[in-house]
Amino acid sequence: MLIIKNTLPEIWGGIECTINRVADRYLDQLELAGLYNEPALLDAVHDLGIKKIRFPILWEKHQPTQSTKIDWSWTEARLAELRSNNIEPIAGLLHHGSGPTFTNLLADDFPALFAAYASKVATKFPWIDYYTPVNEPLTTARFSGLYGFWYPHKKNDVSFLKILLNELKASVLAMQEIRKINPSAKFVQTEDLGKTYSTPLLSYQANFENNRRWLTYDFLCGKFTPDHTLWNYAIRLGIEKEKLQFFIDNPCPPDIIGVNHYITSERFLDENIAHYPSVCRGGNGLHQYADVEAIRVHFNEEHGLKHLLNEMWQRYNIPIAITEAHLDCTREEQLRWFKHVYEISSQLMNDGVGLIAVTSWALFGSFGWNKLLTDESCEYQAGAFDISAGYARPTALASLIKSLSQQENLHKNLLTLPGWWQLDARYYSKKSSNTEVHNSNAHQPVIIIGKSGTLGKAFAKICKERNIPHFLLGRDESDICNENLLIAMVERYRPWAIINAAGYVEVDEAENDKDACYKANYVGTDIVAKICLQHSIKLLSYSSDLVFDGNTTQPYVETDLCNPLNTYGQSKQLAEMSLSKNYPEVLLIRTAAFFSPWDEYNFVHHLLLTLQAGNNFIVPDDVVISPTYVPHLVHASLDLLIDNAAGIWHLANKGCVTWYEFAKKIVAYTTLDEALLLPGYNMQVHAKRPAFSALGSSKYNLMPSLDTAVDHYFSTVQIKRETITV
Repeated sequence: MLIIKNTLPEIWGGIECTINRVADRYLDQLELAGLYNEPALLDAVHDLGIKKIRFPILWEKHQPTQSTKIDWSWTEARLAELRSNNIEPIAGLLHHGSGPTFTNLLADDFPALFAAYASKVATKFPWIDYYTPVNEPLTTARFSGLYGFWYPHKKNDVSFLKILLNELKASVLAMQEIRKINPSAKFVQTEDLGKTYSTPLLSYQANFENNRRWLTYDFLCGKFTPDHTLWNYAIRLGIEKEKLQFFIDNPCPPDIIGVNHYITSERFLDENIAHYPSVCRGGNGLHQYADVEAIRVHFNEEHGLKHLLNEMWQRYNIPIAITEAHLDCTREEQLRWFKHVYEISSQLMNDGVGLIAVTSWALFGSFGWNKLLTDESCEYQAGAFDISAGYARPTALASLIKSLSQQENLHKNLLTLPGWWQLDARYYSKKSSNTEVHNSNAHQPVIIIGKSGTLGKAFAKICKERNIPHFLLGRDESDICNENLLIAMVERYRPWAIINAAGYVEVDEAENDKDACYKANYVGTDIVAKICLQHSIKLLSYSSDLVFDGNTTQPYVETDLCNPLNTYGQSKQLAEMSLSKNYPEVLLIRTAAFFSPWDEYNFVHHLLLTLQAGNNFIVPDDVVISPTYVPHLVHASLDLLIDNAAGIWHLANKGCVTWYEFAKKIVAYTTLDEALLLPGYNMQVHAKRPAFSALGSSKYNLMPSLDTAVDHYFSTVQIKRETITV
């Protein structure tokens, strides 16, 4: 048994590395991330201070056919880099995979073939001391044998249990082979920690699932004997006793139990299906019931991570590492979740539980888990690093990991607030009390300047949803051209950040009102920046696609030269030049062509009202733009602000369209008459516009597509394709 010496858990890291099979298609996370072609991305982990990293040496990648001569070069180079930076690898050999095409999870030869591959790995890298031969065998068996999501796409208990036994036998044989070469090799077995709770009626189903959740460790520890609760279940399914006896005769308890904990893995079963969304409803042939996240239900039974870890320790008394700690959520919630997990682990360590480490999972994010890796259209979720633009950009989570690994007390204002899993708003049926903290003297707020504008209102709404303390202020408190007023505002609220969503926005009127435009967009922005610098306040400000002249056919990126065609664009360019020179720590976002579900001052709303009235709508078909859905813009802006990003960034929904093409996309969601749309030429307006002002980015690629934005718009305003009400 490992000896626990530290008083705080170590920080480990992990790379999402699944190579799973759906039908005849393999999906490789490292390929999707570009890590094979851009190995320098991995250099980013060296500065985090992590002690170990879950690193893939995957079977399907290295030995796709039996005759393949294994090319170790990429893996060998990456492992050498880790060693030189004193980061110890935990080698993963099969990660939610079904193996190469010459075998599969149900094949009789699967365990022996896998063990032979493990021997090759250990022979090549005899210095590796930690191994996870098969990641989450129970979860993989469920997804491949019980639910049919992954290859071999079976949906029955027999296939589930045969797959699980094959995976576990493969792990035992693999560790035997590895230890022939490295007798001190440590076995780190990972598994999801999910537990099921229920109403009294469904307790029989919950009990079965809770006994099943221990199978990985019960088999490996030699605890699956004839007196095991599920022994007869296995025999009834036709599992030969010899296959069960193998684990009794060859116990291979893990040296470390790797707990992969996801907040939605704790489930609650309830026969009162009307209380829950229809997508959650199912059954077992005996009863119909809803299967929902336990965290969203009121019940009195003890639950949560601390309880689950205590259960694990009491059952096996084997050192525990949390080998995956991740939450798909907003940036501040990622921080709150990792801090929450780390604090619980620290408490348990002090209570004598053998907790040794917490792992930040998916350091480089992951692809396609929103659809359980079953679709080639893979949505990306960032982790400690955002690699969406082809480089490893540290997020706020990376800063938190680094501070914890160095045992520093990193103060982050947002970390002192509860996460969504601790708020009453999480419940399907609301409680009377409310623990949200939006605006409080106990928490430094974000100040949003621009009370009457589209952007300011959207920020206030989304900050409330994200439980970020904030104040939305009007000109009476935050006139950006009144330095004394702004200083008084700062002294009163003491914000950690200011979002400048104010300014002169009437592009055509600016041609006859240049002084007012320059004052608001240039002078005012400069004053706000100066005050923020003096008081060490983070500033987020906005610029426009109209700083460009349109003499291109490719979307503009952050480094392209500006050459505005009108007064409004010139005022924005002057502000950009001043901020870049004098206040480089300011976050400055260029964006374009707003549409929002929350106000009427945008192109989409005007279009729909005009067509509803039966009138023609003339729209230019020779002006190319990047429409921007305001909620997506605000969420992305807040994430960058929390990441402490600086400099110029482009944020617009992915897609270049003419105004006419955009109008057609909108009308396609309705039964309105598309014939009322009339293509025209560049509108004869007072201020000259560029013919092409679409925005791309070399720094940020997480804004959703325009099609997704339009989907979200109609979903939010609750307009169906058959009818329209604005």
